[in-house]
Amino acid sequence: MKSMDIVTSTELYEKRFLARHTQIVQADLYKKYNDMASDPFLFFRATAYQRICRFPVVCPRLFTLPKVLAVIDLHVDNYGTYRDHEGRLIWAINDFDEVFLYSFAVDLVHLAASVKFAIESGRLGIGFGKACRMILEGYSESLACGGRPFVLQEEHQELRAMAVARLKDPVAFFDKLKAQTTRMQTIPDVADSALKTLFPLPDMQYKAFQRTAGEGSLGRQRFVALSELSGGLIAREVKAALPSCALFAEGKYDGPLYYTQMLDNAVRARDPFLKVVDKFIARRLAPDCSRIELTSLPKDRDEALLLWSMGFDAGNHHLGSKEAIPAVQKALGKLKDNWLRDNALAMQQDNLGDFKVWRKHWKNNPRKDLIAANSQS
Repeated sequence: MKSMDIVTSTELYEKRFLARHTQIVQADLYKKYNDMASDPFLFFRATAYQRICRFPVVCPRLFTLPKVLAVIDLHVDNYGTYRDHEGRLIWAINDFDEVFLYSFAVDLVHLAASVKFAIESGRLGIGFGKACRMILEGYSESLACGGRPFVLQEEHQELRAMAVARLKDPVAFFDKLKAQTTRMQTIPDVADSALKTLFPLPDMQYKAFQRTAGEGSLGRQRFVALSELSGGLIAREVKAALPSCALFAEGKYDGPLYYTQMLDNAVRARDPFLKVVDKFIARRLAPDCSRIELTSLPKDRDEALLLWSMGFDAGNHHLGSKEAIPAVQKALGKLKDNWLRDNALAMQQDNLGDFKVWRKHWKNNPRKDLIAANSQS
């Protein structure tokens, strides 16, 4: 698809792509648009559909590099924790809503570009050049050793300390969920059926409701079921599974979902709750099972280690395309020094230009007035 300005791209993505695959939650979509105008980093997180359209233009030499199943929407806030079958705490990439067969470089560039935004906003204190080196070192080591999941148990004590420090208070976590139960009395039957498959016992009673969360996925249907088990609350979530926005960038509106393929093939400790059910992405919600934002981490964190780990885990997931890895390693060896820094900076600056255009457009757009009206309906 021919590269478009951010306003045209957003309108087309909403009308031709999003509306084709999910019933749009208008209040959430307007919240997303308002967030996009408020902060460059939130804008970056919310506009994967535009970034992937721009990638061949901004990074033409990287676009033709070997393809792997790529996350596409990788950024510093797209990592989190969950529990595996053994109940161990795992740290890994949090979601793969946009996974697609694409140049391996796209994830590294998007991750590094998000680091640049985080540095400029004060969320990170590391130098940008060093940050890019850490990402690349972690990624290259992951490919070289065949990858290894981040099981925060005997090893990865520093990363574990960072992750545990931001685990959410259970009382506050469930109070926040319970506060949303009044938003909707019924949910679609298909979503209700998907939620029922996630509970440990048959015929459990629960309250199901529509939830507002995330940034890039705002606007698509997302439902939560809240129940009680053995004297405590448990929660399950489903959100609409859409084809990757990389298809939209190709001028297509339908295509395969690669979510399950990524989960099955990546070097990743299995999350027993994370799966695709009836065109919904299903998962467990809990204080120790959620995305980690940089602002929630300790101020004395080892940022070099954190970014090295992010690069390593990107490699863990690219290793799911094992047949492509020799070509990826060969291509990495031929790239010039500072290629990641230079391309990530170009992507960050291109995205910043889109942010300024969108902020000016949204300031004069009456649709923003519907946020409050829809939230109250």
